[in-house]
Amino acid sequence: MNKIIFKVTVFMFIFFISFNTYSLCDDIDSDTIDIKKELLETSTPPEKEINPPSINSKASVIIDRNSNIILYGKNENEKRKMASTTKIMTSLIVIENCNLNDTIEISRKAALTGGSRLGLKTGDKITIKDLLYGLMMRSGNDCAVALAEYVGGDINGFAHKMNKKSEELGLKNTHFETPHGLDSDEHYTTAYELALLSNYALNNKIFTKIVGTKNYTILINGQQKQLTNTNELLGNFDGIYGIKTGFTNGANRCLVTACKRNDIDVICVVLGADTKKFRTQDSIKLLNYVFDNFKSINIDNIISSEFENWKENNLNNIVLNKSISQNINLKVNPLYNNPINNKSPYIPIRKDFINSIHTTIDCPLYFETPIKSEEEVGHININISEYCNLCYSIVNIFEVKHKCWNNYFFDLLKNYFNILKEQI
Repeated sequence: MNKIIFKVTVFMFIFFISFNTYSLCDDIDSDTIDIKKELLETSTPPEKEINPPSINSKASVIIDRNSNIILYGKNENEKRKMASTTKIMTSLIVIENCNLNDTIEISRKAALTGGSRLGLKTGDKITIKDLLYGLMMRSGNDCAVALAEYVGGDINGFAHKMNKKSEELGLKNTHFETPHGLDSDEHYTTAYELALLSNYALNNKIFTKIVGTKNYTILINGQQKQLTNTNELLGNFDGIYGIKTGFTNGANRCLVTACKRNDIDVICVVLGADTKKFRTQDSIKLLNYVFDNFKSINIDNIISSEFENWKENNLNNIVLNKSISQNINLKVNPLYNNPINNKSPYIPIRKDFINSIHTTIDCPLYFETPIKSEEEVGHININISEYCNLCYSIVNIFEVKHKCWNNYFFDLLKNYFNILKEQI
């Protein structure tokens, strides 16, 4: 009798540990919300609030997709657990390295992975494409492990690829240990870097299609299975077109959303919300704040106008020391040279800051030669109140050559013959 009691006690203990470790992982908590009610309660009142809203989430950020400029931030550079928002990187690695039509067989390890699951069994056959839909729509941890094994050999090999990609994107405060995001001290990111990663991923059309799908049918062993996206805002909030939910005990509720209205295209990240309701409310509040208070402007037009005025007033005064010619052609290089950016001149500016845009041009009027083609010779700085600072490069278009001894010799001959002409 005592042995039976002991075995039952051990079983219940293991079950309890397993429940705490895995069951409360990514959107299978009992926390439910009425999305229509949340939209109504968090809608902007008639007298629109200019100041950023107060939110529950421990860290948050909104970035403009075209420039990566931060439109709102709260502890945006604080390292935090990311739960299943990890799968943004997981899917990206798979899409960039696989034939999506390949069919794979599910391993025992993948089938036994805990947390949120697609429900795969050992030996199941499914395409990479359908695994990706299961990964991003249902947030299947079993899908994550299956994909990691296929692409990286095992979880460690796949994590190496994830971290290598992070380095390529310049994400210095992000580190991956798993493809699914179950809690680990060495698995973390920041709200800002997660937004940057999301921005890069959304440049991939396949990725964007998957995360923007509300309902989808996959095949497992030839049998249909219906999927519904875990993103509660998708299809319920104007302009939302992705991307990923997340929840673990350590990370709490997380949500990354991409939203576009008119010329404003942003990514909103909330991490560490206490409840699913709070993560939804926070996201709605922040998005409403941006769309109510920001206006998209073409910053290149402002730069071009200021630079043309500067050239008109200063170009004739430029001295090129020891140059063959006194002509120099200058241009302004685009600001957007980061691989994560979308290379668009449009950025959102807070409406109350539009008349507070100040331009400073720092370019010398005296140059030593030679000057190489595309060499940076100055800067244009844009200050928009305390909101943001931008810097453009002024570069030389054509090479400006230095005078050599033969140039001086020919100049002397030319002057000599000119004098002779005058005397004749």
